[in-house]
Parts: sequence; structure tokens; C-alpha cells
Amino acid sequence: MNQFSKTRVLTGITTSGTPHLGNYVGAIKPAIEASQDPSVQSFYFLADYHALIKCQDPKRVQQSRLEIAATWLALGLDTDNAIFYRQSDIPEIPELTWMLSCVCAKGLMNRAHAYKAAVAENEEAGNQDPDKGITMGLFGYPVLMAADILMFNAHKVPVGRDQIQHIEMARDIAGRFNHLYKGEYFTLPNAVVDEKSQVLGGLDGRKMSKSYNNTIPLFVGEKKLQKLVRKIKTNSLEPGEPKDPDTCTLFQIYAAFASDEETAAMRRQYAEGIGWGDAKNQVFEYLNAHLAEPRERYNALMEDPGHIEAVLQRGAERAREETAVTMDKLRATVGLGRFS
Repeated sequence: MNQFSKTRVLTGITTSGTPHLGNYVGAIKPAIEASQDPSVQSFYFLADYHALIKCQDPKRVQQSRLEIAATWLALGLDTDNAIFYRQSDIPEIPELTWMLSCVCAKGLMNRAHAYKAAVAENEEAGNQDPDKGITMGLFGYPVLMAADILMFNAHKVPVGRDQIQHIEMARDIAGRFNHLYKGEYFTLPNAVVDEKSQVLGGLDGRKMSKSYNNTIPLFVGEKKLQKLVRKIKTNSLEPGEPKDPDTCTLFQIYAAFASDEETAAMRRQYAEGIGWGDAKNQVFEYLNAHLAEPRERYNALMEDPGHIEAVLQRGAERAREETAVTMDKLRATVGLGRFS
């Protein structure tokens, strides 16, 4: 099947943190499964330009890029089928971002959730300038996200509910460009929200997120993993007292990795009053066994950054075979083509 006749699915991963169990369950696992589907042309990229919006720590960004690339490869991303690249290796992306910025209404960006939240925070703090501390990166990043998507004419973009607005903005910007330049230059993308994908709870019971500092890193060492599992918040019910698995973060984490049969067995143990110490030991042992092989692959990859670099360079070459042609066409479309 020709790659241009396949359904095109695009996913970006911001490189500002260490991948954790919540990332794996909510995004990485379903994406890796999709990468192995021959009827889908998948694009996976390290969104390192996006990382600069919130993180001005060069070492953190560099380390996160390495950790995230190693994580995806260790977990089995099919880089023969999928195109896996760094955003910053594709110079056509910022070029397209500027072209799209020139047709994007400022009013559209004023309505972006992240910008409105930052303004609201300033107003609540009593700042006279509602834009205090807000960079053009934060204000305009939906345009960069639109460029990521439209560059490859992605049909589907898997996102969480909080990102649906950005896909709608990408559609608006694409429609405006197509209308102004009288052609079908861009496919209008669709957001795909997996209703079955889980949002895991963290150590404190809130959503697992690096902003809450409550995560369990995916490939943390065995002793540290045990320590973190023991820190998961539970209630004060004693051994022998029935416990509710459906309101328990510990059970939710276990169920995200276990089979239906294993989950049902654990549910019975909750009904029979399993003690929290015993439950935490079982969850730790299960996670440790489940993650042992990919953790070994991850550690080997982290020791061989040259291999990761070679994989990403191959991915960038494949991506640029397309982006270079697309930008030649778009430059001519807007009047920036060569004279001969």
C-alpha cells in the first residue's frame, strides 16, 4: 500500500520530563500498537521546540529528549513502518509555522486555553499587566502545533480532551490558508480521543503528572520502584475489611497492566479485605516483572546514544523527503518560489 493512500496518524511528545506510568498507559502503549499496523502511516516526533516554551533548562531538555526516544524504542516502536523524528531536525516546520502565523487571526490565539489560563492567573494575582510573564512561544504555540500536523497532512491526531481545541485551531488555520490561496493545500485533521484510554492516578491520588510531582517513572530501578509503590496513598481500612477497588489508585495502576483475569482476581482480594501492605507488594512485584525486559533495553539504549541518534537521523531523512517537497510547493504558492 502506498504511504500516501494510508491513514496518516501523527503524535508528538513534549521533551520536558521523564516518561512515567501514566504516559505509558495513556499515550505510549496505544501509539506503539498503532505503529505496528501496516494500514496506517504513523508519524511520531519528539516535540523539542514545544519543550522550550516551558523549560529553559538546556540539560533537562537534552536529557528528556534522550529518555523519551529511548523509552519509545525500548517499548517496541516500529521505526520501519512509523516515521520517528525530532521536530528540531525538520527546518521546514518553523518555516511553515511562519507562513501559517501570517494567515492566523490573533483573535483565534486569544481564545487558546493555555493563554487564557495564564491571563486569568495574572488577574487573580492582581498584576496590572494581564500578559505578565507570557511569551510569544506560549501565545503562538497552537500555530506551531498546526504546522506539525499540517506539514504531513495527518488525518488523525490522538489527543487528550484538553488538546481538542488545538486540533480545531489547526483545522481553522488550514481552512483559511486553503481559502486565501484557492487550493486544497492542507488536509483538515481530526482529533481522536480514545475514551478507553486511562488517566492514571499518581502517588497522592491526583492525576499522575510531573507538574504535581507525583509520578512513578516508567523505568526507575527496582528498589526505587518498590519505594514509590509503597508511597501510593491508600485509606485507613484494616486488613480483613473489604475495600473498594474502583476508588483505589493502587488497584487502578495494577489493572492498567494486568490481564482481565488477573484484575478480576485482585478485585476478589479487595472484597476479601486484602491488607494494604500485601496489596502494595503484589502491585510492585507485578510491575517489576512486567517492566523488567523493556527496562533492560532502555538502560542499554541510554548507554548508546549514538544508536538513538542514528535512528532519529534516519527518521528525519524520511520525514524531509516529504517536507522539502511540500515546502517547495508552498513557497511557490505564496510567492516565494525561485525565479528560474
